[in-house]
Amino acid sequence: MENLNLIETFSEFKELKSIDRATMMRVLEDVFRSTMVKRFGTDENFDIIINIDKGDFEIWRNREVVDDAELEDENTQITLTAAKQIDEDYEIGEDVTDEVKLIDFGRRAILALRQNLTSRILELEKDNIFSNYKERIGEIIAGEVYQVWKKEIMVVDDEGNELILPKTEQIPSDYFRKGDNVRAVVVRVEMRNSNPLIILSRTSPVFLERLFELEVPEIFDGLIIIKSIKRIPGERAKVAVESYDDRVDPVGACVGMKGSRIHGIVRELRNENIDVINFTNNNQLFIQRALSPAKVSLIKLHEEEKRADVYLQPDQVSLAIGKGGSNIKLASQLTGYEIDVYRETAGDDEDVNLDEFVDEIEGWVLDELKAIGCDTARSVLDLSVADLVKRTDLEEETINEIIGILNSEFDN
Repeated sequence: MENLNLIETFSEFKELKSIDRATMMRVLEDVFRSTMVKRFGTDENFDIIINIDKGDFEIWRNREVVDDAELEDENTQITLTAAKQIDEDYEIGEDVTDEVKLIDFGRRAILALRQNLTSRILELEKDNIFSNYKERIGEIIAGEVYQVWKKEIMVVDDEGNELILPKTEQIPSDYFRKGDNVRAVVVRVEMRNSNPLIILSRTSPVFLERLFELEVPEIFDGLIIIKSIKRIPGERAKVAVESYDDRVDPVGACVGMKGSRIHGIVRELRNENIDVINFTNNNQLFIQRALSPAKVSLIKLHEEEKRADVYLQPDQVSLAIGKGGSNIKLASQLTGYEIDVYRETAGDDEDVNLDEFVDEIEGWVLDELKAIGCDTARSVLDLSVADLVKRTDLEEETINEIIGILNSEFDN
């Protein structure tokens, strides 16, 4: 029975298609030879024949024929009398080769060999998974959700390997149940407690980059390159692209006819708003494009400080800033400039800087207003109460008080 179990273990090893034939042969022979050393003290006079295709093996021992009175080592020598029982033609000094049956080793030795073999199989599997996925960092993996926990989910790939998608690497609106299909990019592979740990991500900019490669043939072929990607996962992303072929419009190619190419990406990212921008080395033009969909009136660059003062019409300020400041934040990250937004006012329009109201309005309230691009009294008054409540952390009662204070300045 123990011998049968060993053959079954050997068969399991044989079926590991991901492990090359040479490695299989080496490991199997190592396991059997270590058993020979434990039992006989040496493995030098043993031949081990392994048949990978059939899933079986043979062990043969070579011994020298000696006179009955000169026998010193039963493992490497055999008496002439014993040799002639095998074949009458044997003479002193010749070599006798006979098969060693595994069942003769005893139950305990067979069990130890089987455990050793099983252990080596597991080690090989782990090493193979680790090295395989180490080479696939940055590659999109498709799998099935196997287990859902509070802080992470386990995903199983086509080969049954277990991958981890942490909550921190999921898009905020992601919701998975067991059996769901999921796509993510491999971002990290490490060994933890001798086990391979493969970490996936759906929030990494690399995931968005790979999705573009899948959807846009020009990117995959290298005609268009992605210069930079900045994301607020599930909310907004900005992608700067450049074409090596003047005949190819990089933005149009990425978006596709009527948005056909980008729609699939947007759906995969839970309706993340994606702005595709034509890259340029002209910093002013690049900042202008990065602030899309807002229309910029004027840009003043401060190169030493890597800062840009951007002036817009009042109705464009909210577009430039975006929901929760997302648009201006991503534009700053994409261009490498700290962007300050200013509202353009007509020369004859009277306006007052918000800092002038520091005695009447608390400083933290003024900071809340400045954070949404409102630097002057009129810039606040141009927005509705509902808009101010939505875009700031201020209560409606507080906003009404602020509006009353600001209006009184112009009523005088």
